[in-house]
Amino acid sequence: MNGSYGAVAAGEAHGTSPPGDGVWGGASEGSLAARLTEAGVQRRSILKFCAGVVATLALPPQFAPRVAAALDRVGCPAVVWLEFQDCAGDSEAFLRSRNPSVADLILGMISLDYHETVMAAAGVDAEKARDKAVARGGHLVVVEGSVPLGIPGSCTIGGRSAEEILNSCVRGAAGIINVGTCSAFGGIPAAGPNPTGAVRVEDVVGGVEVVNLTGCPVNADNLTATIVHYLTFGAFPARDGFGRPLFAYGERIHDTCARRGHFDAGQFAQEWGDEGHRKGWCLYRLGCKGPSTFHNCPSVRYNGGTSWPVAAGHGCVGCSEPGFWDTMSPFYDRLPHVATRDFSLTADRIGLGVLAATATGFAAHGVGKVIQHRVAAARATGIARTATDVQDAATDTAAAAAQPVAAQPDADGKGGQAT
Repeated sequence: MNGSYGAVAAGEAHGTSPPGDGVWGGASEGSLAARLTEAGVQRRSILKFCAGVVATLALPPQFAPRVAAALDRVGCPAVVWLEFQDCAGDSEAFLRSRNPSVADLILGMISLDYHETVMAAAGVDAEKARDKAVARGGHLVVVEGSVPLGIPGSCTIGGRSAEEILNSCVRGAAGIINVGTCSAFGGIPAAGPNPTGAVRVEDVVGGVEVVNLTGCPVNADNLTATIVHYLTFGAFPARDGFGRPLFAYGERIHDTCARRGHFDAGQFAQEWGDEGHRKGWCLYRLGCKGPSTFHNCPSVRYNGGTSWPVAAGHGCVGCSEPGFWDTMSPFYDRLPHVATRDFSLTADRIGLGVLAATATGFAAHGVGKVIQHRVAAARATGIARTATDVQDAATDTAAAAAQPVAAQPDADGKGGQAT
């Protein structure tokens, strides 16, 4: 989105035309095809981009022409991007959208009327541009960062508190898109002891449709896909019980991770930099929280699909989950934070009471793999392995699974998460 930089807001505030004769920021008249032709982008490129978005949305390939046709005729919804208690990481991710030459034009179908970090206007002019967009109604509000309620006057912008600004900006809005875990769940600012009284957006406002694009930071491709879905179908994607789009948060990272085969084979990195780590073995013993985290990181990845933490050799920290800073730490300790010499049944059984519903299935899966490998090893060495031994191990697993756990299933029964 490098090309927009608040072009509409800047033009309105200073009485000048946006750069590029209105190509950016949705200010130009005419269809998307006309804008593409003006910008020197071939129709084939936009169809390729639409195919990529359709894949991200987990839609059938035949939807690509429909998406392209819809983007060719949609209007230009205003977008007001608010930042509160954040690190601007989600804005940085947004500016690094995949395929920028095409993504800029797709996102040019929205009118980014306010974004304090990247817009050209400042001060009173910027506030006027924001208020004008809100007054028209039907706009989208993108929120980055949590809202502090514990310290009066904290996070004040233009003499107004974050709570006041948020409440005023959502009036008449078509919907709210929370980018990043801080605005969706409170994130790091809300972690204990939470000195600022940070809360999620939905703790402050209500009555407006909300989409939570969690992650630290948000994946720009998921944001692009969500916006394109809204422009194409006039509605937000189907969501789980935490308000997250199922296309992006419907599967556990563990289930689609490229290192999953090493987990199944019982191959784990034991220390950072050891042989297993260098060979790309599973990072579960080094604290990877992929088994209890729902996100499409393995398939979509970051920085234009270049990489993601596990591919770079670092375990998942569960940043897309509620309260991850408190519930997933210590980040470099194997869940459930019990030191073990081997992949033992006891540790997995203990883990059931800590990881709750999502980890219950994972632990049972891990125990099953242990039994499988032990039986295979016994047969290979000619040691008699009785059916009773295997049955005892299975009984232990069943007893552990019966332990009480705290879980919050999704509204539609998909992607249940530990709380």
